This record gives sequence, C-alpha cells and structure tokens, in this order.
Amino acid sequence: MSQRIDVGSSSHLVRTLIPARIDRLPWSPFHTRMVVALGVAWILDGLEITIASSVAGVLSTPAALDLSSTAVGAVATVYLAGEVFGALVFGRLSDAMGRRRLFMTTLAIYMLGSGLTALTAGSSIGWVVFLYATRFVAGMGIGGEYAAINSAIDELIPARYRGRVDVAVNGTYWAGAILGTLGALLFLQAISPGLGWRIGFLLGPVLGVVILLVRRHLPESPRWQIMHGRAAEAEESIAAIEREVAASGRPLPPIDPAKEIEVAPAGRIGYLTLVRVLFRDYPRRAVLGASLMISQSFLYNAIFFTYTLVLTKFYGVNASAAPWYLLAFAAGNLLGPLTLGRLFDTIGRKAMISGTYIASGGLLALTAFLFNADVLTAATQTILWIAIFFFASAGASAAYLTVSEIFPLEVRAQAIAVFFAIAQCVGALGPVLYGNLIGDGSDPLRLFVGYLIAGGIMIVGGLVELALGVRAERASLEDVARPLSLVRASSAALSSESRKTASVWRTG
Repeated sequence: MSQRIDVGSSSHLVRTLIPARIDRLPWSPFHTRMVVALGVAWILDGLEITIASSVAGVLSTPAALDLSSTAVGAVATVYLAGEVFGALVFGRLSDAMGRRRLFMTTLAIYMLGSGLTALTAGSSIGWVVFLYATRFVAGMGIGGEYAAINSAIDELIPARYRGRVDVAVNGTYWAGAILGTLGALLFLQAISPGLGWRIGFLLGPVLGVVILLVRRHLPESPRWQIMHGRAAEAEESIAAIEREVAASGRPLPPIDPAKEIEVAPAGRIGYLTLVRVLFRDYPRRAVLGASLMISQSFLYNAIFFTYTLVLTKFYGVNASAAPWYLLAFAAGNLLGPLTLGRLFDTIGRKAMISGTYIASGGLLALTAFLFNADVLTAATQTILWIAIFFFASAGASAAYLTVSEIFPLEVRAQAIAVFFAIAQCVGALGPVLYGNLIGDGSDPLRLFVGYLIAGGIMIVGGLVELALGVRAERASLEDVARPLSLVRASSAALSSESRKTASVWRTG
C-alpha cells in the first residue's frame, strides 16, 4: 500500500510498496493489451519509413508531385530531424507530466502529421514547405513515442518479463517495415501512382485511430505517480491493475513488506539534472548507453539505407525487385528479437547483449571477405544479411532496453531521448559514407573496407557491454537505478553504483 505523510510545510514523505506490487504480478491479459497498445509505436515507425522510401521514386514523377531528386531525398532527412526534436521535447515532458498524457499526445501528433502529408497537392515552393512540415510533425510524434512508450512499458511490466517484452516490442519495427513494403507494393501497383502514394501515407493514421481508442483505457504509470507525490492516484492505478489481473483468474502473489521504499517527491527535474546524473553519478552507464546506441545505429543506417544500391550495382538486381529482398531482410530482423528475447531475462543482459553485438559484427566481417572474394550472389548476400541482423536486431532492441532501465525514473524518458538523438545524429552519417563507398559499383574493395569498419564498431559495442554492462535481469527498476527521490529502501538489492546517487534532488 501507499501512504502520504506530512513531515513539514514544504515536503512530504511517501512510504510505498507499489514497485513490489507491480513486479510480483503474474502475466495477464492486462499486460498483453498494454504491450499491444503501446508497442505499436515501433510498427508505425517501421511502416512510416518504409512507405516513405517506397514512394520516393513516385513522388518525382509528373503523376504524383513531380519533385526533384534532391527534394525527395530531403523528405527522409526532415522526418529524422523531427524524430530527434520530438524525442528531446516530449522526453522532457514525459518525465514532467506523465507517461499516459504523452503517449496519447505523441500518437495524435503523428497521426496529424502523416495524415496531412497525403494532402500535399503540388511541387510549388508552398506545397514543398507543407510536405516538409508535415513530415517533420509526423517524425516529432514518433520520436516522442520512443521516449514515453519505453518508459511506460518498463515501469508497468513485472521485472522478470521486462527484458523479453522490451526487446520484442522494439523489434516490431520490422513488422511495420513488412507491412509498409506490402502496402507500397499493393498501392503503387494496383492503384494509380497519383493516388497510391497518398493512401500509403494514410495507413499509419488509420491504424493509429484504433490504437488511440485502446490506449484511452490504459492507466498512468503508478511508479511515475508515486515518485511525483501523487500517492492517492498511484494507489488507484495499481489497485485497478490488480483487480483486472485477479479478474482474469491469475492469483496475486503475496507482497513482501521488506521491499517497501520511502520517497520524498522532488520538484522540477529537467535536462540539467540529467546532465548531473549522466556525468557525475552514472558516467560508466552513460558511456555504455552511448556506445550501444551509436554502434547499432551506425550499422543499421549504413546497411539498411544502401542495401538496394548493393543489390542493383554489384549484383544486377532490377530496382523493381528490391522490395522482395527487403521482405526477407525484415523477416530476419523481426525473428531475432522474438526468438532471443526471453534469453535476456534468463541468461542475462551482459551475456546476451555482448553476444548479439559481437556475433553480428563478426558475421558482417565474414560477409565482407566473401563479398570481396566475389563468391556471393544476390540471394546468398541477402541470406547473410538475414543472419547478421537476426542477432543485430535483438542487440539493437536491447540497447533501447538498456538506456531505459539503467537511469533513475525521474529522468528515464529524457535519458532515452538524449541517447536516441545521439544515435540518430551519428547514424545519419552511415548512408552518406556508404553511398560514397558504393559509388558506381566498380570498386568492391571500398565497400569491403566499409563493411569491416561497421563490423568492428559493433564488436566494440559488445566489448563495452562486457566491461560496463549492468546485470538488470529480473531486478526491480528501483534496484537497478536508485530513484532520485528515494529516502530509504529496505531492499538490499540496490546496485553499488546506484547507492551513490543523492537521495533527494530538487534542482533542474
């Protein structure tokens, strides 16, 4: 239970068992519904980016918008810039205003931006500005989703399931990529190009309407409420969750009273506080989070955004057939997190994250040598990509899991936003660099070196995990990273590093 106790005119202490009550819950239909309703954010991102990539060629034709190649290329850049901006803005608001309010708002913003994109009517300067503005707004919504959703899922999922759920949910980006590819093939081939690209951009908002209705019935994170002094609201939220779990026929395990914690809710906490947390209290974890996020982003941006160039210039694949190769590529990316996810909770974070990073980097290095030896075909190259990203996708998903669980609750969404932004900015160098290395396809040695570099970067990420990784499997979030508001904890499981965090922060 939670209790609010006055200890003076300017502060309150809250003694609570809410984290323990969440972590002891059995899996239930409530958790399934929550994961489906929140996890769709990654499906939408995969769908959105794939649709945009698939219709790029159509947008430059007179039947559509008749844009220049430069103008079409800038559409993706504007969307990614919107993601970074949205993550930083809405990450801050998610920590300040709550997870539920933001995951409702960010989805609505995405739906608005993507829906309006379909209304672009021409190639004049005014319409091009309108197109870029709507793509930026759609990106803002998805970027905000990353911060708010990862926080909400981690705070509501019982500790013993957190790894597999987070890894699987982040991996569903590739389910969106598959849907986007199939949608593009259908709408661009079965419908006139001038209409098909518009319908493609409306797929996400239509799905978003359904999900928005489901999200309306999800509770706020009780963890967020209790750390912000909303004890009564937190009690209502956790009690509603427990009633729904019990109504599904799952017996509720007893609560361990030794896991009670006492917090003094802090005041406004912003990015200044996050800087102090990252560089003063958790510098090793900051290096870990940055290393994992940057290495996976560089790998994905380098390979994913240039794979069609490799197929067409080195293997002679017709550009119209490239989407079918993407389906196989995406299937391997989706299968990895879904099949390996549970091992992040059983074998553990350090072994699985380092293993997936090193395995994918090693396989890419092997692929580089085979590619340079000219023994691969388009089919065998794709099979190797599937194998590489079977492991890389699980590792990349675990990178998001890592940055969302190794920092205190009060700055969790902001931490996710910052590392996401860093990864996107560094990863954006990949397509430019590898596009240049591919060139006209006449010099495979250049791409061979590029593949070795990308593989080496992933291996370095795995080694950093081995050296600095946090054993967070099956542990309460409060034990992994001590809340900034924590005054007292009966649990003896607090990590040694988290003990160094100040008990109460009131700056920011």
